[in-house]
Amino acid sequence: MKSALYKKGMATRRKVMGDAHIAKRQASNDKYTRQQNEFATEYAWGGFWSRPELPLKIRSLVTIAMLAALDRPDELRGHIRSALNNGATPDEIMEVFHHATVYCGFPAASGAVRLGVEVFKELGLL
Repeated sequence: MKSALYKKGMATRRKVMGDAHIAKRQASNDKYTRQQNEFATEYAWGGFWSRPELPLKIRSLVTIAMLAALDRPDELRGHIRSALNNGATPDEIMEVFHHATVYCGFPAASGAVRLGVEVFKELGLL
């Protein structure tokens, strides 16, 4: 049986990332990936994303800023989509990446901009 924190995390994760993302993550057939997904759902999504002090839109914008700074396109793509799900506009997302140029440098921020444009095109927003 899953903990209350896991259930809270799954509800938040589903709301932020969408059903397709959840289905893809749950389709894993190895125990290690399953364990990692359960850990992320319980602690990251249940423990932090579910906190009421910041609205989900702001959490998404902060997250994409940090992922841009870390130059993590593997995670950034999904969180760009989730930022849109949470009410951020393409212009707001790009402003975060442009702002990141000053603090993270051109290579990381430029990569984030390119990835954002790809996601916006995939979603028919450009």
